[in-house]
Order: sequence, then structure tokens, then C-alpha cells
Amino acid sequence: MHFYYSLTKDQRKGIIALCVVIIAVQVGYYFISNTNFKTRTDKTAEEKEWLALQTKIDGLKAKKGQKKFIIYPFNPNFITDHKGYTLGMSVEEIDRLHAYRDSGKWINTVADFKTVTKVSDSLLNKISPYFKFPDWVNKKYGEQVASNGSVLTSNKTSFDTKVKTFAEKKISKPLLDINTALEEDLIEVYGIGPAFAKKILLRRSDLGAFVSMDQMEDFKEFSPEAIAGLKKGFKAGENPQVATINVNTASLQQLSRFPYFNKDIAKAIITQRSMKGKIANFDELSKINDIFIDKSKIISLYLEY
Repeated sequence: MHFYYSLTKDQRKGIIALCVVIIAVQVGYYFISNTNFKTRTDKTAEEKEWLALQTKIDGLKAKKGQKKFIIYPFNPNFITDHKGYTLGMSVEEIDRLHAYRDSGKWINTVADFKTVTKVSDSLLNKISPYFKFPDWVNKKYGEQVASNGSVLTSNKTSFDTKVKTFAEKKISKPLLDINTALEEDLIEVYGIGPAFAKKILLRRSDLGAFVSMDQMEDFKEFSPEAIAGLKKGFKAGENPQVATINVNTASLQQLSRFPYFNKDIAKAIITQRSMKGKIANFDELSKINDIFIDKSKIISLYLEY
């Protein structure tokens, strides 16, 4: 106290003011801390609603990020490595299937698939409902299969006999003109489904007409059996009305769209006719690209000079 009274009046006032400030700061800190704590712990109804919505949003985002694999009906004879992997088959199971197919034999029933691939019952039950065999196979085999893949009833005979019977049935019918065939006519061919039938019709539309059944070999995604079936069931009629293209007047875009050309060939044709003034015949055109050699007779029917 002696020290306090030894100070001047102004010094004493300063000390008192400092103490008041310190106390005010402490009290303010106390109230602010309590208020923040209450805000953090006692959420308003609006905040709770937002949090609930955020949970739903996070759930939807997670759901969207999960890519769901959908199985569509398919013929098990044409399972590729990638298809088999996505179905859950092991490498050994896929190899067994491919080895069986390479030997010239076919999977015609669920029981065949299980015997050849040796897949587990659980995987067979999962994928066998999506097996899609041609109608003639289903009618000829008349097989009923239990859930474990075992055959309940069957009138199955050898595959060679079935193919022979089917071939004789097809031969007995007159060949249809591929240029007038409808989608329902095309899908009767083993290995040709709606998607492949639409590809054939689209190509026919681009060309105006097919001039030879050898043009079915242009569809690289078709199986050899499907191509053989098309050739056995259809023919290219006489005097097909093809859509010709003039190699000397067609634009780059028109040349590129021609099914037997591509953009590089189209550019080469334009360069050639710019240098020579005109491409006189197919012999001059064939020197541009070797692609014309194998299909020269077919391609030449669609070109004008």
C-alpha cells in the first residue's frame, strides 16, 4: 500500500484503469466461450435439417459413383475374354470354353455350359437365366434344366445331326434377296441378332444395294457361322440398284463416307485427281491403296469416273 500511495494521482488512475480492462477482457472471454460452446452443441432446427439433407446428398453421390454391371441376354457360345471376366468366370473356365468352341463344337444347353466350363453352381445360377440360344436349338433340344444346372428332361441328339437337320430345313426354302430382306428375316440366321441385323440394313442403305454375298465378310464382328448362315439363306438379286459415287467430283466428306474408303484414302484420291486432273479408271484408282486389290470387282461396281 505504501508503494501505491507513493505514486502520483495520475499513476494510480492508470493502474485502476488497467485492472478494469483486464477484468473486462476476462469476463468477455468467459461469455464468448460459453456462447460458442452453446452454438456448437445446441444446433438449431435449420442446421439439423441441412445436416439431414447432406447425409442424403452424400448417399446419392456414393450411389452414383458405383457402376452397376447389367447383364443382358447373350449366347454363351460367343463369350469373349472380357465378357467372361465381367461375368465372374475364371481364366481357366474361359479357356475351357474357347478350347471347346475351337474344336468345332457348340454349347446348346445350360448343362453343356456347366460340363465344358466347370463353373460353380452359384455362378451358373447367376448367369444361366441370361443364356439366349437360337429358337431352333430350343425347339430341337426341348431341354428343361434344374436350378443347379442338371438336366431334368431332354431329347438331345448329336450336334452334327442338329446342324444337318437345320441346314436341310434352310435349303428347302428359296433363297431370299438380301436387298429386300427385313430385320425379321435376318435374325432367323444363327448368330445374327437384332443389333447385327440393323448393321446389315444400315450398310445396305449406304451402298444402295449389295452386289455379292461376299460383302457379308466385311462385317468383322460377325462369327464365321453367322456369315456362312447368311450366304446359305440369302442371295444378291440380279441388277441391284447400287448408289454410285463419282471419284472425280465427290467431296472429301462424300468420299470418306463411302464404306470402302476412309479419310486417308479420300485425301489420297483428291490429291491424285488434283495432280492428274482426272482419275480415268479403276486401274488408276487401285494404285492409290492396296485395299482395292482383294475387293476390286465389288468396289468397282459402286464407282463412276
